[in-house]
Amino acid sequence: MLDDAAHAGPIRVVLVSPDYRTARLIEDLLRGIWSRGPRVAGAHLLTYATWDIAAAQAVFDHPTCCVLIDAAAPDAMELLEYVRMSAPDVPIMLLAPDDDEQLALNAVREGAQDCLVKPTLDAGLLRRALTHAIERKRAEAQLAHLALHDQLTGLPNRALFLDRLGVALERARRSGAQLAVLFLDFDNFKQINDSRGHAAGDRLLAIVGERLSGLLRPMDTVARFGGDEFTFLFEDLTSEREVVLIADRICQAARQPVQMEGIELSVTVSVGIAMVADPSVSSETVLREADAAMYRAKEQGRSRFELFDEESRHRALERIELEAAIRHAVERSELRVDYQPSLILRDSCEVPGIEALVRWEHPTRGSIAAREFMPLADEIGLAIPIGRFVLDRALERLAHWRARRPDVTLSLNISSRQLRDPGLPGAIEAALAAAELDPAAIWLEIPESAVAEDPDAAIDALERLKATGVRLALDDFGFGASSLSRLRELPIDELKLHEGFIGPLGSSPEDALTVAALVDLGHALGLAVVAEGVERESQIDQLRELGCDAAQGYAISRPVSEEQLEASLVAGLTPAA
Repeated sequence: MLDDAAHAGPIRVVLVSPDYRTARLIEDLLRGIWSRGPRVAGAHLLTYATWDIAAAQAVFDHPTCCVLIDAAAPDAMELLEYVRMSAPDVPIMLLAPDDDEQLALNAVREGAQDCLVKPTLDAGLLRRALTHAIERKRAEAQLAHLALHDQLTGLPNRALFLDRLGVALERARRSGAQLAVLFLDFDNFKQINDSRGHAAGDRLLAIVGERLSGLLRPMDTVARFGGDEFTFLFEDLTSEREVVLIADRICQAARQPVQMEGIELSVTVSVGIAMVADPSVSSETVLREADAAMYRAKEQGRSRFELFDEESRHRALERIELEAAIRHAVERSELRVDYQPSLILRDSCEVPGIEALVRWEHPTRGSIAAREFMPLADEIGLAIPIGRFVLDRALERLAHWRARRPDVTLSLNISSRQLRDPGLPGAIEAALAAAELDPAAIWLEIPESAVAEDPDAAIDALERLKATGVRLALDDFGFGASSLSRLRELPIDELKLHEGFIGPLGSSPEDALTVAALVDLGHALGLAVVAEGVERESQIDQLRELGCDAAQGYAISRPVSEEQLEASLVAGLTPAA
């Protein structure tokens, strides 16, 4: 408001006009605005300029509340754009010689807040116009701030960071200055969300974000890129060592415990560094390099930083090529389904007989196992179509085999993204109907990590799947960091023990005690227990002694093709033989 602005200091108005009489008019009107009020002296300051450079200089020299541009000024519309670009936070109004509606519309389109008609202008109208222009500009600035800043932390968001990075690259092209981008990701943030709630996680992000921004120079930028990811932009660096020291300070600052509601929370971060050697590269390339280095930091043990180098470049290019190729794998019929039988160890418990495993027959790299490409497929949104392909193909073959062996059952792997897909239950019901199969013949294996990400949402999704009549298994149990207290809430029928527990089995008594405890836990909850990753014959006997219900691994059978499995069934062998 004008009164508020006047209380804080004089109202400064810049007028650009070729006519001195217009300046006298505006001066008189501004004086009349406060003629009845207590603040007559010094209530306003009018700066009169006759051309654009003087006007811009006047805006820059002192804080300005509004710029008035006389439509009679040479190239008035170009001048309006010039001033708008020079002082984007300052409202602009056009002074028109008559009530020209088209001129007014053009002025607003070019960024003016209003268009005033000089012959009808009086003190009251000018006051209202100034008030509205200033408030409208404030509202625009507030909306612009909200659009370009993260509401939780107040830091720049992804859009503003990308804009600043683009400008920095352009400056570096001209000056040759060195710059770097850092990509930061929290290592254990999901555990904090799960154990303390999302509200606590948000507060933690805000606290750490403020802590990180305090490490930077005024010309540096830190942004919340999304979720628990932060990005940094550093310009005018003197050496690689300088940014390495900054990255080390960032990691150390993030490790410092955070006191929140009487609880001490600790987090660690992984940071990737991309030094920009060639400023002609795109912003996307720089970010991709920093992201690749960050993932390498996680692979190297987390709570550390890594520089993007030739190895990282090779891995990033390989990932890009793999992502491009996998998008065409389904349409080019490069996917196939293999099957791995399991061995029943206790006749009293029914367990899945065959697990369907998708394979990718890459044109140049050969056969690629699901564990090598499905995480990437899940990340880029292809897990759902690939999962539908496996579902339809495997159920079609199962129907064929059950005509010979009615006791054969099949298990299918469900990824995190598939579990979140609201259309999955309907797709399963449609596939079961098309194959005319009993739902009880199907087991769905859900990774424990997918449940740990959001237990409440996972329980809802599992209950919808359970309603289709299929049976559910919790895969990779023991390494997914799910809460044991919530395990009983899951509508599951089986636990599949992670191979990390089974691989060392036989090397020490402690390993057997761990597996025995997990088997007892599963049985206490009324669940079947299957051991994955059985590599030695001796482990089969030991698992049977420990009460495990079934086993799966190379010691029992490697994954086999449809034709090989069918030959075994025709020969009368059990699928777990």
